[in-house]
Amino acid sequence: MTKDTKSKVYQEVLEEIRNYIVDHQLQDGDRLPSERELAEQLNAGRSSVREALRAIELLGLIETRHGEGTFLRSYQPYYSVEILSTFILQETRSQKEVLQLKLLLESQVLSNLSGQISMDFYKKLLSVIVELPKEKLHTFLFTELFKATGNRLLIKIWHLLEGFSNPISFELQNHSFYEQLLFWVKENKAESAIEALEKVYTLE
Repeated sequence: MTKDTKSKVYQEVLEEIRNYIVDHQLQDGDRLPSERELAEQLNAGRSSVREALRAIELLGLIETRHGEGTFLRSYQPYYSVEILSTFILQETRSQKEVLQLKLLLESQVLSNLSGQISMDFYKKLLSVIVELPKEKLHTFLFTELFKATGNRLLIKIWHLLEGFSNPISFELQNHSFYEQLLFWVKENKAESAIEALEKVYTLE
């Protein structure tokens, strides 16, 4: 079987599962057609169907229980994004590309929240910043800022980038650096915050 044929079978299995779920109004935990049933419906080899099901299971859409069959799984939002992004990031030729994208996202969140955070939120973050060790400051502050955007997909993507990068230069920044970043965001001075952030990234 050629690579294109395998890809076609995989797409057909996905489509067949989607149709089956819609037609039968399945809920989390309900049983899906067996390998044999899918193979007959698609006129495909069972080995090809089995391979496709394994790939789909990796995406968190289904689960196979030994001796019982294949069942619809409670889907975890953005789980497939995490898997696919992992492959992409592993193929990245240099940390420079990861850091460039990370800087872009962090600059955007500083800009989006500039002048938009409340005094209570500001004081809450500030009270934590002063207590944290230096190596945790960057992750903490930007995690909270990304959460404040309410965009869960953006948070997930940034966390993936954070996990694939380890900028030593940020661990060298003291508490006043992050206190200043937060102050500039509160005071609607995003340009100053972004400029300071860019300078640290250039040290990598």
